[in-house]
Amino acid sequence: MPGGNRRTRTVLGRLSLPERTFVVDALRTETVGGMVLLAAAAVALVWANTPLSGAYEAVRDFTFGIKALGLELSVAHWTADGLLAIFFFVAGAELKRELVVGELRHPGTAVLPVVAAACGMAVPALLYGLVATSGGGTWNGWAVPMATDIAFALGVLAVIDTHLPSALRAFLLTLAVVDDLGAIVVIAIFYTSTIHLPTLIGAVVGLGLFFHLHDRRRIHGWYWYLPLALVIWGLTHASGIHATVAGVAMGLLLRVAKDGENGRRPAEQITHLARPISAGVAVPLFALFAAGVSVSGDTLGDVLSRPEPLGVALGLAAGKVLGIFGGSYLAVRFTRAQLGDHLAWPDVLAVALLAGIGFTVSLLIGELAYPNPADLEYIKAAVLLGSGTSALLACVLLKVRNNKYRRLYEEENLDENADGIPDVYQQEDATRPPQSPVPQPPGPDRPDQSGSTDDPSAPDG
Repeated sequence: MPGGNRRTRTVLGRLSLPERTFVVDALRTETVGGMVLLAAAAVALVWANTPLSGAYEAVRDFTFGIKALGLELSVAHWTADGLLAIFFFVAGAELKRELVVGELRHPGTAVLPVVAAACGMAVPALLYGLVATSGGGTWNGWAVPMATDIAFALGVLAVIDTHLPSALRAFLLTLAVVDDLGAIVVIAIFYTSTIHLPTLIGAVVGLGLFFHLHDRRRIHGWYWYLPLALVIWGLTHASGIHATVAGVAMGLLLRVAKDGENGRRPAEQITHLARPISAGVAVPLFALFAAGVSVSGDTLGDVLSRPEPLGVALGLAAGKVLGIFGGSYLAVRFTRAQLGDHLAWPDVLAVALLAGIGFTVSLLIGELAYPNPADLEYIKAAVLLGSGTSALLACVLLKVRNNKYRRLYEEENLDENADGIPDVYQQEDATRPPQSPVPQPPGPDRPDQSGSTDDPSAPDG
């Protein structure tokens, strides 16, 4: 179809107002959660490296639960298998929204973050394999450096007082969500040794009932879904598949279509309620009992001398930035995409460096890949080293670019008439023919108030 707007497509440009509102709301909670996460990780490291380390191990390894149901787990396992299911539930719901009404529903706007995320998972895995096998190690931990920890990254941004423009924050969020989905697929396929078929069938039946009640019957009320979710989680855990898979599966089943003409989208509403629990409770508690590594000169020396920990550290610190930046460049180079007018390639590089902060999901996959506690300690130290290096390098580049980010941030948020709508969006609307006091109806260039048209098959561009 001819037309100038088909020749190029701006990526990482200014978000639409509804999409910006959604991203700002989501990342505000994640930023607070990131600060709590940083505090929890610091407490874990201090606790594990003091004379009270014995108490830390005793709490971490304390077991409780229902033995008859196979749910007598340690505190560390409850946080990894149970609480992180909430984290993956939110990730699944966010991905569903992005695919149906968000930026990922149009191939033109999806190509950059999807290619960048795919390369950001493949390159660290390959780099890990190259380093580990060349030194006589194994491929066991190839998936450890694949993940991006959005909460940790936003916590770093809050600490250094750097305001990324909303387009870059949305790009970072999308990378993390796609990474999380990739991680859960890897966990389900490659880190499942045995499957108990009857309980797996029971979990699938439970998911079918969840979908029927939520999407077909449109029944409301948490008292229906919370007991059902616990049953699905328990059956998934008993099946041999990691229980976090149940969380992402239920998130992907949430309905994105509006309830009524002016209603909210259930996926957005439920995510809004669940995200504070995920970011403020689930992830920090997991970090508290997963990040407690004994750190010493010998430990760091072993990380740098052993092939597998070195592969993890380099995969995060070097592989992620090479994959994401390289994938972004290739997507722009070989498609009809161009960066937003206010951004440059150093900005993409800064986000790519932030994405090298793996932490939460990397620690989870490390526990699955290295069940031997002695090996796991070195892998955890490698995750901390790689994530810390990425954070430090990102901070340096972000500070160099900080004056530009601050100007863009202030421009995006300036609201001189105090009507709740940034002036820059009203200036754009002023060039369009007046319609009505309410927002303009959905269209190809103007999504509805939830970030998109209701029809996910609406034409692009």
